Amino acid sequence: MDKYSYIANSDAAYIDQLYQSYRQDPGSVDESWQKFFEGFEFSQTYSESTNGNGNGAPTPTNGVAAAKGAPTELDKNHVDKELRVRNLILGYRSRGHLLSLTNPIRKRKDRQPLLDLSDFGLSEADLDTVFECGNELKMGPATLRDILDKLKKVYTNCIGFEYMYIREPAILEWFKAKVEKEMPEYKPSHEEKTRILSKLNEAVVFENFLHTKYLGQKRFSLEGGETTIPALDAMITAAADLGVEEIMIGMAHRGRLNVLANILGKTYDAIFNEFEGNLPEEIYGDGDVKYHIGYSSQVETPTGKQVSLKLAPNPSHLEAVNPVVEGFVRARADGLFDSDYDKVMPVLIHGDAAVAGQGIVYEVAQMSKLAGYHTGGTFHFVINNQVGFTTDFEDARSSIYCTDVAKIIDAPVLHVNGDDPESVVFCMKLAVEFREKFNRDIFVDMVCYRRHGHNESDEPKFTQPTMYTAIAKHPNPREIYNRALIERGEVDAELASKMDAEFKASLQERLDMVKQKALPYKYPKMEQEWRSLRRSTPEDFDQSPETGVPLEQLEKVGQALVKIPEGFKPIKQIDKLLKDRQQMLFESRQVNWGTAELLAYGSILSEDKVVRLSGQDVQRGTFSHRHAVLHDSETNESYNSLNYIQDNQQPFRVYNSLLSEYGVLGFEFGYSLANPNALVIWEAQFGDFANGAQVMIDQFVSCCETKWNRMNGVVLLLPHGYEGQGPEHSNARPERFLQLSAEYNWVVANVTTPANLFHMLRRQLAWPFRKPLVVMSPKSLLRHPQVISPVDELVNGRFREVIGDSYAEAKKVKRALLCTGKIYYELLERQQADKRDDVAIVRVEQLHPLPKKQLDEVLGQYKKAEVVWVQEEPENMGYWTYMLRAMPEVKLRVIAREASASPATGYSKVHAKEQAELIQKAFE
Repeated sequence: MDKYSYIANSDAAYIDQLYQSYRQDPGSVDESWQKFFEGFEFSQTYSESTNGNGNGAPTPTNGVAAAKGAPTELDKNHVDKELRVRNLILGYRSRGHLLSLTNPIRKRKDRQPLLDLSDFGLSEADLDTVFECGNELKMGPATLRDILDKLKKVYTNCIGFEYMYIREPAILEWFKAKVEKEMPEYKPSHEEKTRILSKLNEAVVFENFLHTKYLGQKRFSLEGGETTIPALDAMITAAADLGVEEIMIGMAHRGRLNVLANILGKTYDAIFNEFEGNLPEEIYGDGDVKYHIGYSSQVETPTGKQVSLKLAPNPSHLEAVNPVVEGFVRARADGLFDSDYDKVMPVLIHGDAAVAGQGIVYEVAQMSKLAGYHTGGTFHFVINNQVGFTTDFEDARSSIYCTDVAKIIDAPVLHVNGDDPESVVFCMKLAVEFREKFNRDIFVDMVCYRRHGHNESDEPKFTQPTMYTAIAKHPNPREIYNRALIERGEVDAELASKMDAEFKASLQERLDMVKQKALPYKYPKMEQEWRSLRRSTPEDFDQSPETGVPLEQLEKVGQALVKIPEGFKPIKQIDKLLKDRQQMLFESRQVNWGTAELLAYGSILSEDKVVRLSGQDVQRGTFSHRHAVLHDSETNESYNSLNYIQDNQQPFRVYNSLLSEYGVLGFEFGYSLANPNALVIWEAQFGDFANGAQVMIDQFVSCCETKWNRMNGVVLLLPHGYEGQGPEHSNARPERFLQLSAEYNWVVANVTTPANLFHMLRRQLAWPFRKPLVVMSPKSLLRHPQVISPVDELVNGRFREVIGDSYAEAKKVKRALLCTGKIYYELLERQQADKRDDVAIVRVEQLHPLPKKQLDEVLGQYKKAEVVWVQEEPENMGYWTYMLRAMPEVKLRVIAREASASPATGYSKVHAKEQAELIQKAFE
């Protein structure tokens, strides 16, 4: 409404000022006023109504007089009335949805839409007056009665349109034309109506059968929202007709089984098997309940198009799947469709309470237009059953609509009555067309109801007695549509009777357990690559594979890292950085952390594999160690060095993220889920920022293989270390990741050398399987003078899970200090300063899977030595309890900070004292 805000308090005198300006220069007024005045002059130029010459010849009216001189009072009244009618039209466009008949089971709450004639200074006396404003609705000059009839037909019927907040005029006008011209003319064909009725039949049959066969079992039924099935069917058909080849769906539990059966073609037999609690034919790990798991299939639309469909697995954290779907779709677009987002479409199916209440929805909305996370627009479909578990919508949100988050990204919303499947289908088609044309999000909010409680054994009348009394008497959408078609004479009694017979026969077939044939599924390129991998075995972790890179390949990457385009002017610090890189790579042949990291990425890119890194400020790095992207000091033009290694290489996909952890990690997890040949990394700004992504870590990353039966190689870089900077940002909470470690589910590491970082990153794609990697990455070590590695160690070798002591004499050693990460260098400094060759320092670079064979081999040198675990974290945090649990055969004791509720002290002097005491105790 920003565009029209000046109208609200206008009067005839003000309109006259605008008109005078228009007469002098039409371009001096808004385009909408130009059209208004053109129509006004046309209507006023000639009129027979004031003809005084008696022969019927047209006589100039006061409209022309007004154009030649001062406007009369009559002109001003006329213009004022036109303005009021125009405001009425704008009012219906903006607020008509508040009157729309979208609720199938109860009267809508009065939201004070202010759309009475009196609200615009009009009355019934004006109903038969002709107004030029009819042109606004493409009606030509029309009576107020006809204008009002059209507005009510368009804006207050079974669809409520919200779109006037769109700030791009071209998109706004396109959508307005669809709403005001195409919607009133929409008439589905006989075949479409038959298809709608058939899909409603399938939806109702499925629910009725389950309710009969598995009485009381949880299934989170779709009853009350069965129109979801013809809606999704219409969406898929429309999308395929517009060129979409793959659709990835994310949804929670409500209606999931029905969607699996009647949209993705999962056989009833397979679903019934899960109700019986039987294991599927192929089983790996622990699995999950039937209404959480995913599925893939290939369907043929009624128009003969083939579409690949996927339903993502989803835990009970209802909206957690959203960023996973987005990341998956982005990877498919990048890897299969050359970043053509028109070919692959993400579809998120929400519940009304979840879409309003879950913060991840907002995060994903804010990601939608960002370069690193854009997926060509998301199709959002809300199964709005007006209750969340037992919570009425009035307690579930402050906003009027559950979809109000759409407004932050100018995404239109179509609210539609779930008992009117034709209107729902129109909305789905319009939404697909909008998404494909403008590559942006759109929401369809289908208002329906939930016939049972939260699950089928729940009693909804405990909390919504009046609503559920109404629902009990309410026919299902199939019955309503069947009756409507017959009453409209659009489907004869024979067809209706046939459908009814088919309905009953289908139900009986299900009761008789008739077998179905599963839909075929053709594995696309990236999924074939997944299938070429294998599951890991315990023996795979005895020693890492060789991951060295030929020197000439490293030098090629190194050249890219030190060159800048001609005329590119970096700031002085970057100039020095480039010289330091040159010196390290081509003179001293020793690299620091940041250089080794970039060499790892460049070496993978040069092998035609994907590297994607995202997170807050990752292009530079939180601690200014990476500088993967440089900026011209005068033009701010960016230069991504690793994009220029060789011809026809993959680009280095490195993106500074929005200030989000949950959403961004979910996106990267989804990306990694789609492409096995992509090194996908999320770097937290500080390790404790993983707190904000804990749901994603718990529900997807840690248990992906055993729970969802999917491998994933996503990498989490979590800066960690005690530098006296206080409790915030010291601790990445390694104990949490280690507590989740079991069954070789992922790798948890804290490495101390650039070479080990290099090989660890390369190992992610060198393994014949995939595992998530969680790294407690360094902060102060990024610039520590001893944290360097010879280039030779990158050319030759592999990841070293354990690094033994090269200084202490094995025969003299009385104490073996086991440690990981940054504290090693503080222990080393004391060992060297005091020449303590009787104390060995052993670095455990990989904590899970714990390299027990390698540890046993190293510790075997010190048979009489005391073994001590040393950590800088408090005793109740860090690695200690994990090591105690993982090495029960070793008599371990610990040196650590005292147990604490907070990760670290906020006082630098106290920190220094604690750290000194740790080191002192280690050598006492």
